[in-house]
Amino acid sequence: MQLILASASPRRKELMALFHVPFVIRAADIDETMNPQAEPAGEVARVSRRKALAVRREPEDIVVAADTIVVCGGRILGKPHSEAEAAAMLSMLSGRAHQVMTGVTVLRGEKSETFTEVTELHFRPLTEQEISAYVSTGEPMDKAGAYGIQGGGALFCTRLEGDYYNVMGLPVCRLGGVLRRMAPELMGEMV
Repeated sequence: MQLILASASPRRKELMALFHVPFVIRAADIDETMNPQAEPAGEVARVSRRKALAVRREPEDIVVAADTIVVCGGRILGKPHSEAEAAAMLSMLSGRAHQVMTGVTVLRGEKSETFTEVTELHFRPLTEQEISAYVSTGEPMDKAGAYGIQGGGALFCTRLEGDYYNVMGLPVCRLGGVLRRMAPELMGEMV
């Protein structure tokens, strides 16, 4: 039996390590396009399920897959494709509340559990110069919503309601509960 993280994200790898359980990484190669007309929490959960099902596994393996989006004013913000798009996303988030949603699927044999964790954040108003300076660091380019809360994005957030680790891409507390139910022999007393 192996614990498989279906993600190449360095942040998810770091957060999975908090469980002190050996795991392997097998990134899922799927189309992550979301339907902008569909409800965002359901879409991010759907993508996490597709990721979990796409990785090579044995029947006794446990797969953890996740996908994270930022939602502002009902609009889904994924990873920016250009610096201009990153700046536009940050301008949209400036002075507003938004939600970070992570869909997570845990798959073991024929059993699976999927959930979406939601964290609300509030950004202070940002100047064009601040946005430009942050975008020029390159940090926003591989992150949903064009910011990393564990990096420079921390300078913009005035309030956070919910799981901080969810904003980084993996809600470890809730995931720990699911793993404890689905793989108690693996998790032991850690979670």
